[in-house]
Amino acid sequence: MTSTGTSAWVGRPDLSDIGFWTLPIAERAAAFAALREHEPVPFFPEPDIGLPRGPGFWALTRLDDVVEASRNAAVFASGKGATSVVDQPPEFREFYGSMINMDDPRHARMRRIVSRGFTPRRLADLTDEVQRTARAIVDDVIDQGGCDAVTAISARLPLKIVCDMMGVPESQHAFVFDRSNIILGPNDPEYVADAGNFVTALLQAGHDLAELMRELGRHRVEHPADDVTSALVNAEVDGERLTPDELASFFILLVVAGNETTRNAISWGLHLLTEHPEQRAAWLADIDGVTPTAVEEIVRWASPVIYMRRTLAVDAVLGGQQMREGDKVALFYWAANRDPAHFPDAGGFDVRRSPNPHVGFGGAGPHFCLGAHLARREMTVMFRELLTRVPDIAATAPPQRLKSMFINGIKRLPVAFTPGGAR
Repeated sequence: MTSTGTSAWVGRPDLSDIGFWTLPIAERAAAFAALREHEPVPFFPEPDIGLPRGPGFWALTRLDDVVEASRNAAVFASGKGATSVVDQPPEFREFYGSMINMDDPRHARMRRIVSRGFTPRRLADLTDEVQRTARAIVDDVIDQGGCDAVTAISARLPLKIVCDMMGVPESQHAFVFDRSNIILGPNDPEYVADAGNFVTALLQAGHDLAELMRELGRHRVEHPADDVTSALVNAEVDGERLTPDELASFFILLVVAGNETTRNAISWGLHLLTEHPEQRAAWLADIDGVTPTAVEEIVRWASPVIYMRRTLAVDAVLGGQQMREGDKVALFYWAANRDPAHFPDAGGFDVRRSPNPHVGFGGAGPHFCLGAHLARREMTVMFRELLTRVPDIAATAPPQRLKSMFINGIKRLPVAFTPGGAR
């Protein structure tokens, strides 16, 4: 399979080269802008990540194309893998994808059962817990005058919320954090030092998290508590329950997906407020009025999940490009969220941006992020705590970024602020 015009212009980036994803953000944005102008649906070879490579993949760089593919799940299917353009072994897809690697009717069944664990009362309780946790996080750092924002602030909130929600004891939170970092950063030598054994590292991390949840699930069958795990092991829809493996896979999805979006969005937000003091001033001047649009703008600009993959179930034409059954397609949310056709000054940061039709939580359709509401709530509460109690918090160095094609992550971000703040 080949793409027409793949070498038709000079300077064409190679999205399959991991080195491309370590470029400065501005250079990455310029490369995608060039693709949108010269070749909006380009074709690339698959990256070399130690697994057998297929024929390649199409890359969607425009918002309209990403939205269309997201909505049309019958054509752009997820069941052959959504988190990697390189085909993963079946056990990978089951371990690390849960619902995002499923098509209907399996996807609809899983979503119906899982929804039983997220009742209105439980979501209301979560809202209160987010507020308490965010306040405690700021309490812990407020007298220090500085910290690593990722480990001390951004990562703590979603990790504690997800673990508490599922009933994972606090003694296991660091264990969950460590394993989720491996799953999110298998190409980063800090998390997987031996690149040749990254498959083994991924499988071990997944196995560790799965076994933690299987053990907790078994305990909750006999000793139910007021947590989502208890609700899920006892939830029944049309005579069906989650199997222990499905529960474990869903837990991995929660701790990985539920952690990374909020963690990285808050971290990028602190970086952006440092780089754009006029936007910080606008937000501080009207916290109630600006917070909703500011949160959406941070998610748009950061696009924590860079892409998701789909596989063509039938022949189709998208963006003027003929695609064939079995072709792989990467929906580059990061690029779509910088499409100038929908976002004026797309590379800029505007806390009042409206409208803001970003796809930072995925496009509309059956795979829109199940945790989008919770992620928005966590960001809203965390930034309100920071802006009202340590309003001068600012990064003191550039972010140390995760080496990844899949996650636009920040590993470390040193920040400083006036000690004491507001209590």
